[in-house]
Amino acid sequence: MIDCQLITRKMSLILEDVAAMTRLSQLSREQYLENSINEDLAERYLERAIGRMIDINFHLIIESGQVPPKDYHESFVRLSRLGVMSADLAKEMAMAAGLRNRIVHEYDDIDPERVYEALPVAVRRIPLYLDQVQRFLENVPPSSQ
Repeated sequence: MIDCQLITRKMSLILEDVAAMTRLSQLSREQYLENSINEDLAERYLERAIGRMIDINFHLIIESGQVPPKDYHESFVRLSRLGVMSADLAKEMAMAAGLRNRIVHEYDDIDPERVYEALPVAVRRIPLYLDQVQRFLENVPPSSQ
């Protein structure tokens, strides 16, 4: 059964992170780059928001009777197949899984300028993801919740 309360709680936490990312994204490039704490904060907000979206993805997929996705990237793509979101948005959001992995696993040095450039994109795209998940939840029959 889809746990709408769980998803709603995670969505609320994601919105808090988006608000914090919005404040960071409003800094000029120079202001952002002059203080390394800004990058640390941005990375952490991105990591948390993306991780929570992945949690939502897995929950929706598994509770819809599907096998778990093989990876985080696929979890976004599979949501489009379930009708949760558009294929275009799913592709864009799937790229976020790669960013999350780079942040979490420190695969390579993360360029502070690239993180800065990712912030406004995240601030625009994450709410679209949340809106589409919310619309999907509104159409879930009560017996599935």
